[in-house]
Amino acid sequence: MQKVKISKVCKISNGFAFKSDKYVGSNGARIIRITNVQKGRIVDNDPKLYPFSEVKNLDNYKINEGDIMMSLTGNVGRVGKFPKEFLPAYINQRVCRVMPKNEKLDTNFLFHFLNSDVFENDAVRNSAGAAQLNLSTNWLAEYEIPLPNLATQQRIAAILDQADAIIQNNRAIVQKYDALTQSLFLDMFGDPVKNEKGWKMKTLKDFGTSRLGKMLDGKKIIGNNLKPYLRNSNVQWFRFELNDLLKMDFDEKDKVEFSLKVGDILMCEGGEIGRCAIWKDEIEDCYFQKAIHRIRLNDKYVLPEYFVHMFKNIADNGGLDEFKSAATISHLTGEKLKKMRMPIPPIELQNQFAERVAMIEAQKQQAQLELAKSEELFQSLLQRAFNGELN
Repeated sequence: MQKVKISKVCKISNGFAFKSDKYVGSNGARIIRITNVQKGRIVDNDPKLYPFSEVKNLDNYKINEGDIMMSLTGNVGRVGKFPKEFLPAYINQRVCRVMPKNEKLDTNFLFHFLNSDVFENDAVRNSAGAAQLNLSTNWLAEYEIPLPNLATQQRIAAILDQADAIIQNNRAIVQKYDALTQSLFLDMFGDPVKNEKGWKMKTLKDFGTSRLGKMLDGKKIIGNNLKPYLRNSNVQWFRFELNDLLKMDFDEKDKVEFSLKVGDILMCEGGEIGRCAIWKDEIEDCYFQKAIHRIRLNDKYVLPEYFVHMFKNIADNGGLDEFKSAATISHLTGEKLKKMRMPIPPIELQNQFAERVAMIEAQKQQAQLELAKSEELFQSLLQRAFNGELN
């Protein structure tokens, strides 16, 4: 299969250095940052808006529906197609747009190739940086992509679109189980922000402890004690994404201080603040860095299952708005977390909730297995497609 440099068939557009101190809370254009570009999709759980008056002369950075966005820092090489519901929007620095120059390259074909593990792994390997990876658009411009004839591109893209639709359907099923658990929570405990049921209000020191993880240090990425660690992007609501863990040096003292055990709650300190999940020893000998809170509960008073779903409801119902910033990245500091007052119902009721959650989770796990299978099949199809085996 013929290969060509991306620069020959695509236009690569870098983002603009928008000033965070000009962000507004409403009535503005969405600014798309590296955190918005996830694997195969665009998300925005913490919108940053820029005054319309400030972007009227920045049409070169204006995003159109279906544009392919790529992250150039952090989780480098990740791409997503821009959805209509997030418009109007503009590209921030360290995000770039990659789009075909003409009709010789099908946009969906290009997207599927850039969304492949092969491309993302190449991007990671060819990025610079110690504590945080950075991908150069000069490297991207020289990267070669397969270019069969247009009819073959469209046929391959159609097959991959169908496979991707199966993934999206399976993902939606998993999300329905999460929504079911949230509905159960509200039925049993009510809105934790309003606390209509009058549960006792307590702070974290009454039922647990918290601490932030190890400070990132570029000098510590080499050594004899390299261990995987969790960072913000690895912690999602109720689950962990562990396919792109980085490593850092953790000495014996660090291993004690930043260890993880079953039942620990890991929570995002910045970005989408409060996002959290329960650690279940998904992998051995794993630690966490400073962007993450580790919360350990006294299960005589509070169960992890109650805590994470309480926090999701607090986040969804405006209970964390006071910690959010329109101007900069939001932060839920250790001090703020420890001062938060939270409704704590009787442990007997929490146990009932945890038992019901366990039943829902058992069904959800089957859905997650189907999702994993569909994602594995998709990557296999991608590899075959770009090796010329689906022509």
